[in-house]
Amino acid sequence: MPNSNAKLHSNHRGGREASRRELVSRSLQSAQHCLENQDFGTAYAHYLLVLNLAPELKTTVKETFQFTLFKWAEELDSLARIQDLFNCYEQALELYPNDEVICNSMGEHLFRMGFRDEAAGYFHKAVKLNPDFADAKENFYRVANWLVERWHFIMLNDAKRNLTYLRAIEKAVHSGSKSVLDIGTGTGILSMFAKKAGASFVYACELSKTMYELARDVVAANNMEREIKLLHLKSLDIEIPKHIPERVSLVVTETVDAGLFGEGIVESLIHAWEHLLLQPK
Repeated sequence: MPNSNAKLHSNHRGGREASRRELVSRSLQSAQHCLENQDFGTAYAHYLLVLNLAPELKTTVKETFQFTLFKWAEELDSLARIQDLFNCYEQALELYPNDEVICNSMGEHLFRMGFRDEAAGYFHKAVKLNPDFADAKENFYRVANWLVERWHFIMLNDAKRNLTYLRAIEKAVHSGSKSVLDIGTGTGILSMFAKKAGASFVYACELSKTMYELARDVVAANNMEREIKLLHLKSLDIEIPKHIPERVSLVVTETVDAGLFGEGIVESLIHAWEHLLLQPK
């Protein structure tokens, strides 16, 4: 009897495997037929089925799947079915999470729709995945020109200003402020000043996705990625101990242009004083 049961189970598994292969084969044929008839939506659905049933075929059908996705996305865009378009890209990125071509295409759709910060994130990921991907690099630089305010460059090249900040931070750290929060870190320059001055713990928050990614790159280029904790958050949303373990002894910020009021920096500083900064005894 045991041998008979084992044989039955083996036959059952074999039958299921044969059925799977048959369904995959038919779905591939149907997808190809739909492509020939420019029925991209149905072809896309068939490829989703194939890739979920037979993930071992991901490499084999990758280019055809990309083509189908992009064509179907164009149709959805023309029909103003924006949510369906984004759903398709989310499904595609679940199947191919490290595909720079799909990331770049998603970024292009987001950029055209005005979601420039989100687009920059996808372009940045595409460049990270393939530094030689010319289209993604061009797209990232293009969107960065929209998002990185001109005054960032002016401030970064203001040696006198930077030296003043450096000396002030050094003085505070040497006087005992060993934990620092940098609000609106931008490129991360003040956080790096604090760490170089000897601060034990440095936290930095940045709401802009583009500037957050830029700060990560700058901090990593200076070999401080393990010493400065970057948070893609608005300072008003920082919670203890969820985001930082305890109140800090020093808060720094460089948001002192016209954004002083527009970016809510006054409210941020009040929040930092009340909730994130150690109070004097």
